[in-house]
Amino acid sequence: MSNISLYALAAEYRGDLEKLAELDLPDDVIADTLESLGGELEVKAQNVVAFSRHLEKLAESIKEAEAEMAKRRKAVEARAERIKAYVLQAMQDNRIQKIECPWFVLSIAKNPPAVEIEDERMVPKDYFTSPPPPPPQIDKKLILQALKDGYDVPGAKLRQGVRLAVR
Repeated sequence: MSNISLYALAAEYRGDLEKLAELDLPDDVIADTLESLGGELEVKAQNVVAFSRHLEKLAESIKEAEAEMAKRRKAVEARAERIKAYVLQAMQDNRIQKIECPWFVLSIAKNPPAVEIEDERMVPKDYFTSPPPPPPQIDKKLILQALKDGYDVPGAKLRQGVRLAVR
């Protein structure tokens, strides 16, 4: 191993990885580029996983920001609806049907008729629908256990994959 400190090597890799991430290159090109950067495989793996964790945290932060923005959007939408309801009430109270201005026209319009159920128990059964039963679902846990127990399940097989465990 060279006399470059792990800190300096990690900083170099982080810089290179960030540059690669910004380029939006195919995975095989990134792999080839990482191979050409040199350094021990263990160090590369550590730095690549560290960068992966950084991306996971970034994605988590973006998800939190999306949730906050959705909450804010809903609040703004609710406020807009309250303001429109306020204008509608003011127009109704003052018996004004229409207001025109250069940007838009306000008018009181009837909504389409809607059914309001006062007591569901009193509605005749002829007015109820019966949804079709859901189609049967494959029980993968049951198939897994059968295959593990040595039974043959046509159309199914056990597959053993691998993953990178980071603890």
